[in-house]
Amino acid sequence: MRLNGERIALFEARMGGELSDLVRRNGGVPVCVPAVSERRSAASAHIGRLLDELAREEQPAFVFSTGIGVAAMFEEARTAGREPELRGALSRGLTVCRGPKPVAALHKEGIAAALKAESPYTTRDLLFALARTDLADRFTVLVHYGEPNEPLAQSLLARGARLRDLMLYRWELPDDTRALAKMIDALSDGSFAAAAFTSQIQARNLMTVASRSGRKAALLRALGGRVVVAAVGPTCAKALEELGMPAQVVPDPPKMGAMVAALAAHLGALR
Repeated sequence: MRLNGERIALFEARMGGELSDLVRRNGGVPVCVPAVSERRSAASAHIGRLLDELAREEQPAFVFSTGIGVAAMFEEARTAGREPELRGALSRGLTVCRGPKPVAALHKEGIAAALKAESPYTTRDLLFALARTDLADRFTVLVHYGEPNEPLAQSLLARGARLRDLMLYRWELPDDTRALAKMIDALSDGSFAAAAFTSQIQARNLMTVASRSGRKAALLRALGGRVVVAAVGPTCAKALEELGMPAQVVPDPPKMGAMVAALAAHLGALR
């Protein structure tokens, strides 16, 4: 199935070009307006204290939710001249990854992940991967994505981990939201066949801008009606449903290419 020139609204920031190319290759017209800004946190002091603590730990555990977090952790350690200490801690510890992005980021540094969550890479899948690992009194570093994953942190604490949370960047609204406001108007007015979301924060930020501009009700009507909603995976789909715009397209596996292909098939069937 092809998208047959249909306009697809996208909200991806970091990989917006790649996602737009996927839509074009499937015959669609992508319009990408990033709904998220990734802001690095001032973390040098946190990394320094963490490395001091890790020096006293024989078998720490590292839980990586994000590839960006892996890269930022190494960058901070290099800047401080303490990369060998970080590598030493990782090599004697247990590395656990939520999805393919932190696995790839560790691989780039020459480190293999010891445990990996299975698809669709949800918090539940990550905890299942850790089910047989004894975390009681184990020093455990949880590297969050752009916002705290409280259910994951609480689950690790409940299993007795001595938890250290690390936030190396945060998801925020773009400084200028005028383009998002125009996108909301276009979606509400029926100018798009579909809207595709690759993270839950994109959906929440879109709804925030719609609420501020008084267009929330119109946006919900459009995304609950004539505009097809696609989510890259079940976590994103759950957030969309909670916001009142349930996804009709959720691919398996949870990847951008699979999402665009599934969206093309869905729109083709509607035609």
